[in-house]
Amino acid sequence: MAEYKGIHGTKVQDYTTDPDNPITGQVWYNETANTLKFQYEITAGVWSTGGNLNTARNLLSRAGIQTAALTFGGGNSTNTESYNGSSWTAVAALNLARNSIAGFGVSNTSAIAGGGDYPNKAETESWNGSSWTEVNNLNAANGAAVGIGIATSGLAVGGGNGVKATNESWNGTSWTELADLNTARANAGGSGVDNTDALVYGGYAAPPSPATAVTELWNGSAWTEVNDLNTGRNGLGSGGTSTAALGFGGGTPTFTGKTEEWNGTSWVEVNDLNIARGQLGGTGSTTAALAFGGEVPPATTATEEWNTGNPVGAWSTGSSMNTARDFLAGTGTQTSALAFGGLTPPLTGKTESYNGSAWTEVADLNTIRQDLGSAGASNTSALAIGGGNPNIVSAVELWGGSSWTAVTALNTTRRGTEQSAGVATSALCMGGDTDPGYSALTESWNGSSWTEVGDLNTGRTRGAGSGVSNTASLCIGGSTGSLSALTEKWNGSSWTEVGDLNTAKQRMGASYTSYTNTLVFGGTPDIQALTEEWNGVSWTEVADLNTARKELGGAGDTSTSALAFGGESPGGITAATEEWNDTSFTTKTVSTD
Repeated sequence: MAEYKGIHGTKVQDYTTDPDNPITGQVWYNETANTLKFQYEITAGVWSTGGNLNTARNLLSRAGIQTAALTFGGGNSTNTESYNGSSWTAVAALNLARNSIAGFGVSNTSAIAGGGDYPNKAETESWNGSSWTEVNNLNAANGAAVGIGIATSGLAVGGGNGVKATNESWNGTSWTELADLNTARANAGGSGVDNTDALVYGGYAAPPSPATAVTELWNGSAWTEVNDLNTGRNGLGSGGTSTAALGFGGGTPTFTGKTEEWNGTSWVEVNDLNIARGQLGGTGSTTAALAFGGEVPPATTATEEWNTGNPVGAWSTGSSMNTARDFLAGTGTQTSALAFGGLTPPLTGKTESYNGSAWTEVADLNTIRQDLGSAGASNTSALAIGGGNPNIVSAVELWGGSSWTAVTALNTTRRGTEQSAGVATSALCMGGDTDPGYSALTESWNGSSWTEVGDLNTGRTRGAGSGVSNTASLCIGGSTGSLSALTEKWNGSSWTEVGDLNTAKQRMGASYTSYTNTLVFGGTPDIQALTEEWNGVSWTEVADLNTARKELGGAGDTSTSALAFGGESPGGITAATEEWNDTSFTTKTVSTD
């Protein structure tokens, strides 16, 4: 429910229907529906990069919250590290090295480590913020149990040694055996407040279905089966309570980044981890969680932070181009874009300029072509690079705002140069199809000529390029003979492999003039609508295009503002245009309380 202090303005206008373009915070009265409504921003939880562990390991345990977390054991070690919200610090080690400990606690100053393997152990240690002390053992040696609760009131549930259903309760001094789970399991996820209120989900169950989705709720005396996870898995990370939980990662049996949120009744799939992994540590809540370590493979130090309240991006319909086409090039920004070349069929040199609301036909290319590259920051200054007509061409043309002029050609003839990046005076052309073979060659444009510079690590064609100049660019995905997810970063002298796309693809669109913050959208395999966002470190899947398509044009200067146009959709070659905005909105009825 909206509070009046959060509503912009003091006047509420009457409308027969809802206004066409309400702004954030706007309130109005819909006379037809007899309801008071307001516009609000849609937000969601997303994972972002946190400080790395000092020691890579899997099968590690955890306690605490996002800003005050503790991890211990794993990798058959005694290692203990404390997280302060930005970085991990090595602190006093466990007395006993072990994996898969039942760990719990509400901060990095108070925790319990119960049991562990290999082999199964009963030893329990208590953390006081500076050191571990041995306390009373579990009643039965156990490893791979899930720990839930606080240092004075917790549970160790399930476990290994043949897959257990056991449940032991910690009262701050000793362990007591209580009612068993309905489904025996090890390496499960667990969330809860204390030893009277808990949720257990997933885990390794008895063969032939080792990854279970079964979820059980504990009321202090008995377990009740409730709605299953959408994806069964073991070795997952977890956080939250019995009414608001988060489960992430794990093995299905392949490692996954899937994240699911429990709302007290059912599990809902939300945004994936950036790095798929299993046997990881996790703690926190549904609004602020932490995922760390685990097996990728190999064991990793990577830490990710989950936060809600992040704006949700969305694609909306823009004005269609005048000429439907695929295999076209595009450049510029969402409000100042250029589309040129492509296949209608036949091949075309048509050029169209976008002003943020409509496309206008302008002067054609001198050399008609498809499968070409582009560079440029607006609809007044751009390069058309290489391509095919159907022969492979090296021709390069410069757009001056009213016409195309032939300039110095590439040194190496090629097509599939969609991987080009930069602006009209400082650009790169990397890779492409030299027929035969996929090229790794990179050429740098200084405004007057092309110079061969350092090769890509992996030759490819029909990927995407993004960058601000010939010194700072990305080469994304493409085909190496098979589809590629590889991303490489150019620093002005060499290429470095960085984070892969979540889905290998080619023939996609991109926001082409960004280096640290960009989008790629559509493409193949098949004809897809998938959109991924690069944050300078890793790729995250965001909202899909409304119209799936491949061989499309793209423009945009960041991941917050982009344009997708043309291409081939399931219904054929299209002129449809979509605009990406980093924030989407919805209308809600104001409570009459």
